[in-house]
Amino acid sequence: MPRFKDFRPAGVIPATLLAFNDDFSIDEAATRAHLSHIGNVGGISAITVNGHASEVHACSDDEQQRILDISLDEVGDKLPLINGVWADGSHEAARIAKWSEAAGASCLLVFPPQPIMLMQGQLKPEMGIAHFKTIADATDLPIIAFQYPVEQAYQMETLHRMIEEIPNLVAIKDWNMGQMHERHIRELQASPRPFNVLTTNSAWLMSSLTMGANGLLSGSGSVIADLQVALFEAVQQGDLKRAQAINDRIYPTAQCFYSPPATDMHNRMKEALVLLGRMPKAVVRPPLVKLTDTQIESVRLAIEEAGLTYDGADILQRAA
Repeated sequence: MPRFKDFRPAGVIPATLLAFNDDFSIDEAATRAHLSHIGNVGGISAITVNGHASEVHACSDDEQQRILDISLDEVGDKLPLINGVWADGSHEAARIAKWSEAAGASCLLVFPPQPIMLMQGQLKPEMGIAHFKTIADATDLPIIAFQYPVEQAYQMETLHRMIEEIPNLVAIKDWNMGQMHERHIRELQASPRPFNVLTTNSAWLMSSLTMGANGLLSGSGSVIADLQVALFEAVQQGDLKRAQAINDRIYPTAQCFYSPPATDMHNRMKEALVLLGRMPKAVVRPPLVKLTDTQIESVRLAIEEAGLTYDGADILQRAA
């Protein structure tokens, strides 16, 4: 049963990283410490686990269940937990949804069935609708659809149909840019029933939030959740100068974390946590590989320019 009944995803939602030992096994103690650190950030509304940021692609089913269990044990009494559903088959996705609800998750983040979307599945709306209906039939949990960009995105007409036909679909995590991102925000948040767009455009977060997204779901929240909360609140309050000042601190991390190749974004975030003393080591599972010393130095320079410390951003500590 969900620990936070009737949870609706909005606001600032960090997606946490996953700590590993040198033999690539999960370092539960370090992962718990990371979860606790994020859970103590004031103003966040939930935490996401088993997402891109936690290398879900490299975790077995048993490991994913264990990750959710320790996350619930560590922070699940004070914050809703959103569990990622990474599966290319609809029945497998439904099975993950069932055990997620039984364990105590409060919401699901459903990744697209990637082989289908890579082969133009988005051009056949019935496929996306069937996928989400199969999952929705297996659970009462609210569902966030991960809206991949451009060629792998569910078409707007499909999204409108999904909102109409699947009552527990309550949000998208939007990875699209520019006019399409703004159209998602304007149209979907104006649906006949409550529906939120959560931006995941952390490389240009302030610009995205000013379009009116009702929240954000971000892997970089594993490092800068406090800055994201401050930025979101400033934008919601219409405080442009405050938002710009906070964004000036976010900018160095965004330039670092989201530089090419994008596949290293969470690798860089792990190294940032090590440099900040928040994680003991930055081990990643293959095919990801450890950053070079030169790349790690670029991470160090970014967090220094951003004014990050173990406890959080110094600009926020001074303000407090």
